[in-house]
Amino acid sequence: MKKRLYILLLLSLLTACKENNKEKFAQLVQEWQGKEIVFPERMVFTRFVTEQVEYQIPETAYKILIYVDSTGCTSCKLQLPKWKELIAHTDSITNNSIPFIFVFQSKDDKELRYILKRDNFDRPVCIDRNSQLDKLNKFPQDITFQTFLLDRDNKVKVIGNPVHNLAVRDLYLKQITGVQHKKILATTILEPEKNEYDLGTVKEGTTKKQTVTVRNTGTSVFKLKGFTTSCDCTEATCDWKELQPGESGSITVSYNAEQPGEFYRTVEIYGNIPNNSLMLSFIGTVE
Repeated sequence: MKKRLYILLLLSLLTACKENNKEKFAQLVQEWQGKEIVFPERMVFTRFVTEQVEYQIPETAYKILIYVDSTGCTSCKLQLPKWKELIAHTDSITNNSIPFIFVFQSKDDKELRYILKRDNFDRPVCIDRNSQLDKLNKFPQDITFQTFLLDRDNKVKVIGNPVHNLAVRDLYLKQITGVQHKKILATTILEPEKNEYDLGTVKEGTTKKQTVTVRNTGTSVFKLKGFTTSCDCTEATCDWKELQPGESGSITVSYNAEQPGEFYRTVEIYGNIPNNSLMLSFIGTVE
């Protein structure tokens, strides 16, 4: 019964998922909940891919495993600044008791080293050279399900990426701290002018900004919790924290055109609304 409730709760939190994908996600959650993660006998950890460091996976009550495969945009997948923020917050509420284990596949060591140094990410990371960890566990291909909260026995307690989804982040923190949060009844409705924005043609190396207006059409105040983006090349900012019923607010979305081709990026707005978040999408072409 507890496992079923967990699955239903996680599915309700994964608001970026389309309705027709819920069955697939339910199957993934059910498959991985309670599953033991098997680590290779020898894992080599480095700083900035070059400097080998001594690091043993601690036997703590909880640990977080972050696995990133080599497909797609590496920088988009890593989102290291967001991980640094989450690590700092977790350290502050757990007295540094939760280890974060980063394991990356690398299709280009030079690119990965650049990203790590650019973001000043000096934590030990393991490069999964021959996909050993992946072969032992056969991780899901969807990056949404390549991050795990593990218990002392390396069994999965929560699956999902907490920097891509603030609601999943809350699940991690709730499990780690043991805090039981009261369910917030969402009585606000946040409506955007539209759900998808066409940024048109953007010149490579430039930044395109789009102003989005959202309106609280509910009967109680909307309280903004934060934003998440599908890629660190996209940023969302605003100068307000709350919207009264009937009030509108502007959000500035900035897209940094890093490489040529068509793009699809998303921004999620989190707060006390149904399903916890509202997703907006942005499309266009970089030339």
